[in-house]
Amino acid sequence: MDDNTGFAGNKEEDVPVIPPSEMKKLEEDALIKKRNSETSDSTYESVLYWQGSDEIPERMKDLKVILGEVMGLGVSFDIVFREMTIGGKETGLLFMNGYINSAVGTEILKRLTYLTPEDIGTHAYSNIKNKYIPYVQVESTNKLSEAISKVMTGMSAFFIEGEQSVILLDTRIYPSRNPDEPDTEKVVRGSRDGFTETLLTNINLIRRRVRDPGLHSEIMQVGRRTQTDVSILFIDDIADREQVEAIRHKIQELDLEGIPLADKQLEEAIVNKGWHPYPLVRYSERPDVVASHLLEGRIVVMVDTSPSVMIMPSTFFDLCQHAEENRQTPFMGTYLRWIRFGGIFASMFLLPLWMLLVIHPELKPPHLDIIGPQENAKIPIIAQFLIVEFGVDLMRLAAVHTPTPLASAMGLIAAIMIGDIAVKTGLFVNEVVLYMAVAAIGMFATPSYELGLANRVVRLALLIAVALFGVKGLVVGTTLLILLLTTHRSYNSSYMWPFIPFSAKAMAEVLFRKPILYSRKRPALNKTRDSTKMGPEMDPKRKRE
Repeated sequence: MDDNTGFAGNKEEDVPVIPPSEMKKLEEDALIKKRNSETSDSTYESVLYWQGSDEIPERMKDLKVILGEVMGLGVSFDIVFREMTIGGKETGLLFMNGYINSAVGTEILKRLTYLTPEDIGTHAYSNIKNKYIPYVQVESTNKLSEAISKVMTGMSAFFIEGEQSVILLDTRIYPSRNPDEPDTEKVVRGSRDGFTETLLTNINLIRRRVRDPGLHSEIMQVGRRTQTDVSILFIDDIADREQVEAIRHKIQELDLEGIPLADKQLEEAIVNKGWHPYPLVRYSERPDVVASHLLEGRIVVMVDTSPSVMIMPSTFFDLCQHAEENRQTPFMGTYLRWIRFGGIFASMFLLPLWMLLVIHPELKPPHLDIIGPQENAKIPIIAQFLIVEFGVDLMRLAAVHTPTPLASAMGLIAAIMIGDIAVKTGLFVNEVVLYMAVAAIGMFATPSYELGLANRVVRLALLIAVALFGVKGLVVGTTLLILLLTTHRSYNSSYMWPFIPFSAKAMAEVLFRKPILYSRKRPALNKTRDSTKMGPEMDPKRKRE
């Protein structure tokens, strides 16, 4: 019998050998399948999906693989991983191209290249972090997801081979514009700076005006994907802490994919007003306005990438005030305030009242016959108003998208070719165009853009109510409006304060722009811990004595 022969049970089974090319293809297919199966919606979940833990990989090779899968290293051109050998250690600097201050980053790397293995020693991480990085804003973390999130905000992460902690350097510099005066809140006298799209710049503009150590600026991130920076500003010894905690809690509890539209989406998420047309917060782009509200005990919420900030709580009458009133003498400030109130009232009630007198001429006093209409038109009055209302809205939208050099030409087209011809052809009566123009001017004179739009919706509703039900429609519509605003609350604060509930002293502050020495108390609405604005020696009565 052949020596090589034996029992079948003793023979080794043939193991199929897979060629390297096919093995590589199988690995690539498995990787593609894993990529297609990923459903992570946060950095932390993505790191766990690809690595199984949130630790910093000790090997630089493994780190680059994870970074490639989680944040697109090697795919996205703006994600840079600069590898260098420093003091005999393999290191890597991860940063976003365009966010890093190149001069600072180059200087740091230049200093580190002078290190030798003797300088670093056996504790490379602590020695480099504490001794050899010539920079002020330095922190560290041992979580990879946190390091990646910091890099996505513009910071730089310095990895060291064999270390499970990473050094984070705040070398970021954001593209931003100059703090120019905002277009919607211009003043004749006053500062010409306004907020920009950079959060840190906006906070610095506030701190320049309020140099109080009690001014706190807390920061948090909102959005699993966008990780948008949101800051809450308040003066600790003035603001109501329960109100601050309520706002903070609502923001921290948000579980959204992101807020790419910044403050407006955040307002809808934390205020939750649904379909209510009236705004619950006041927006401002002026640092001096925001600083004055902080001193009154309000809470300010800033969102990165937005040039406007939210002031809470806000009332209907807060939205009717403008910085220009406080830049003039008390008498002229009061005059401007009353003119503005008149324009707001006209934007809401002028057209419904006039149409009511047209429909029911018996209600018109004899001496008001001049208000017209003097002749009839081919279209009913309510249809004329609706057409003009929608036409004004259409022109406003067109003006937003029209280049500035063409805006004047578009205005001439609207005034001459549309308005004048419509009257001459008998489609509209002169009074409709006249009163609609007055109402539009009142709407544009409203300091809050959101309030002006809400008042326009109310005007349309009142016009329809008057056309359908006459006097009853106007009375019921106005009553429902007052009830709607009265039941409206801004963070447990009455929206119509100080009118409802009525406070004579506070209402006087609304109607009259008092001299600064006579405005000694902060608004009671804010429930401030310290309600006094000035010391007793500043009392004008005491000075006269």
